[in-house]
Amino acid sequence: MSVEAPRDGKTASPPAADRKQLGKLILDLAPLLIFFAAYMASDIYVATGVLMAATVVSMIVSRLWLGHISAMLMLTTALVVGFGALTLWLNDPRFIKMKPTMVNLLFAGALGAGLMTGRNFLELLLGQAFQLTEEGWRKLTYRWIGFFLALAVLNEIIWRNFSEGTWASFKVFGILPITIVFAMLQVGLIQRYGLESPKDQPPR
Repeated sequence: MSVEAPRDGKTASPPAADRKQLGKLILDLAPLLIFFAAYMASDIYVATGVLMAATVVSMIVSRLWLGHISAMLMLTTALVVGFGALTLWLNDPRFIKMKPTMVNLLFAGALGAGLMTGRNFLELLLGQAFQLTEEGWRKLTYRWIGFFLALAVLNEIIWRNFSEGTWASFKVFGILPITIVFAMLQVGLIQRYGLESPKDQPPR
């Protein structure tokens, strides 16, 4: 019994987009996990230096492995290096603790500025993955703006009112899962305002 080869002559393999998403997830997680390990083994200052180095390496690996460096990764690296340098130079951990706040405020600000200038940055970022109506993109953007603002406030509450160890755990094991859960909760909106692609439309 012979096995029919794929019609395009290529062997079956995971979609390139899936491999890139997996690679991006690994590059996002690795510096955080390395930071937490360094913090548990030493202190916030050593962990900050390690995080700075790991983030720069992550950006280099992204360029070599995925072929590009996302704007989000470049922004994150710049803020990590900037706030990390202030933390080490001034011997003040408040700067590295404020970094997640600044990242989320910048994301919210960028999305809001895009809406005010008639450019939906979320659509530019996710337009290849989802096809939504204009109203759908606008509502989804408003939700993400609200989420980023809430995450910024939450980070401020935690680092100002709880122990340093609690904040470190939240940074590594809290922010990403919360973001994933929020993204999953947007499926209903995406389905409600989704557009049919031409190949999914029935023949006339």
